[in-house]
Amino acid sequence: MITREELLGLLGDIESDRVECTQAVNDTDKFSEAVTAFSNDFPNHKLPGYLIIGVEDKTRKPVGLHVTDALLQNLAGLRSNGNIQPLPAITVAKYELIGGEVAVVEVIASSLPPVRYKGQIWIRVGPRKAAASEQEERILTERRVSHATTFDARPCLDATLAELSISLFRQNYLPSAVSEEIIEENHREVRQQLASLRFFDLRSNCPSNAGILLFGKNPLALLPGAYVQFLRIEGTELSDPILAEQALSGDLFTLLRELESIIRIQIERRPVKESLLRENTWETFPEIAVRELLMNAVLHRSYESNTPLRFYWFSDRIEISSPGGLYGEATPTNFPDQTSYRNPVLAEAMKTLGFVNRFGRGVIRARAALQANGNPLPEFDLKDRYVRVTIRAKV
Repeated sequence: MITREELLGLLGDIESDRVECTQAVNDTDKFSEAVTAFSNDFPNHKLPGYLIIGVEDKTRKPVGLHVTDALLQNLAGLRSNGNIQPLPAITVAKYELIGGEVAVVEVIASSLPPVRYKGQIWIRVGPRKAAASEQEERILTERRVSHATTFDARPCLDATLAELSISLFRQNYLPSAVSEEIIEENHREVRQQLASLRFFDLRSNCPSNAGILLFGKNPLALLPGAYVQFLRIEGTELSDPILAEQALSGDLFTLLRELESIIRIQIERRPVKESLLRENTWETFPEIAVRELLMNAVLHRSYESNTPLRFYWFSDRIEISSPGGLYGEATPTNFPDQTSYRNPVLAEAMKTLGFVNRFGRGVIRARAALQANGNPLPEFDLKDRYVRVTIRAKV
């Protein structure tokens, strides 16, 4: 994070396009647009940008603000609420300056531009921000190629545009990902539309791995491990009789809908009388907990592996095993409080499609639901090659 002396130096540079100052404390739209613009780093500074709250824009002088914990939490929440896609890399801090306190949001340039806020791309034009033009958007898209380090963002070199269902992209995804005004003004061909959302690599002229997973007509032909192996077992051991067996594959939207359906069907429910006038429902597992942990596994698994995600439903428990160990900054000592995204493009897509409500909250929501239902908390087995979560049934 920037030092106090560096902050004062930036405030003294009136012409700097790496700083945006505001007196507003509740303008989430303004804050989000600024974070999006700095994330896109259109001037290509390759340096952080700074949103500074509590400073007058023209004079760059503090206005006597008292920075509250609520303000800092609101600013930190800009990263995880899902309105900025892909997730921005930000740090939030409070500084005491002569004339008042200020809150500072340090924004790191994204490696996966263009970044959008509610479907709109914002960039810095001199000391101001502005909506990106079609040409500016194309520049950001092309710049991304040299930074595509995660597997889902890389080109799938064995694939062509013909491998994708364009109707699935245009009808199911595009209206949720891009603002209506942008779609109406958009006259670009489909490769450029896909590339803008990280589903196509223009330089290699092929879909990205994320594009294949989301809109592929047959993802399994190109990514052999991209399926879920489901077993329903009558007993507590793999050697016990199998009641149902299914290998689920296909585009991610269809796959996730099928998984949701399986969860609803398999959960045992029965009415329980609490009084003469009141009846409640007893469940072996809370649906929301199983769903959150399963969606989490689909999102964070390694798609470079040929191993499927295993979803095994025993009489006394559910086991979900996803290939690929913890990723990035997540370690056995800080998991699940620390989250790093192995598949940031898929994370964005699952949020856009409604399968993720808020980033970094899946395990927390699952724990709360299990506790409320009377189940034990989930158990995590964290290995180098896989992560397994066990959900125990309510007795």
